[in-house]
Amino acid sequence: MACLCRMAGRHVTRFPCPRPRAGASPIPVSQDDDKRAAALAAVAEVRDGMLLGLGTGSTAAHAIAAIGRRVAEGLRIEAVVTSLASEAQARTAGIPLRPLETVATVDLAIDGVDEIDSALRAIKGAGGAMLREKIVATAARRMIAIADGSKRVAQLGAARLPVEILPLARAFVADALTRLGGRPAIRGGEDAPVRTDQGNIILDCHFGPIGDPATLAACLSAIPGVLGHGLFLSEIDALYVAEGGLVERIERPAVTPA
Repeated sequence: MACLCRMAGRHVTRFPCPRPRAGASPIPVSQDDDKRAAALAAVAEVRDGMLLGLGTGSTAAHAIAAIGRRVAEGLRIEAVVTSLASEAQARTAGIPLRPLETVATVDLAIDGVDEIDSALRAIKGAGGAMLREKIVATAARRMIAIADGSKRVAQLGAARLPVEILPLARAFVADALTRLGGRPAIRGGEDAPVRTDQGNIILDCHFGPIGDPATLAACLSAIPGVLGHGLFLSEIDALYVAEGGLVERIERPAVTPA
């Protein structure tokens, strides 16, 4: 059974690992083990009657699998998904789904991140689903990010920032991103660009350390032809992050009205 303790205002849960035999070497905890541990901790927040938002990617896949197991045990929920890949996994897991176009609000969204800082600002979109992910995250009453410890950074910008664009605006948007200081590259290459579930293309843009994420996000959103980008600056309410089998929950501080 997991134990919960409080440390300096943060909630730390250690999930049990298999105990080695006496005299045996400790069982190593892999990055995927940490992803699974973070996902399981987040899924513990799911309650009967909720409408969930299911993310995309390798860490979110652990959450979907865990929710599917709880549905098989009698949990009554519905969900919307952020990609065709997550839809296929959710259906296989027996999770009842609603079309995203019919939903304005979800109770709880759970999704992974590519990197995240101490202010719970993140870059997402390595799985190519950041446009739908941002819709679901913004619609969520509570948005939980899940990650292994490698995703924590002191400053955003180590990961490439994905920008979903209209294909016909490729050259125009690439030029605009370059003028903002980025180095854009077409995901998949010019000859065979990767297409999103919406049929658009992605420019993966390296900006280096991002000193002012809010200003960059505003500039990106103002470029005609940009449909979405991977900066998630205010959507995430909490982070479950696991490292070495230890899961830490970090909540966004409440904003006090002026």
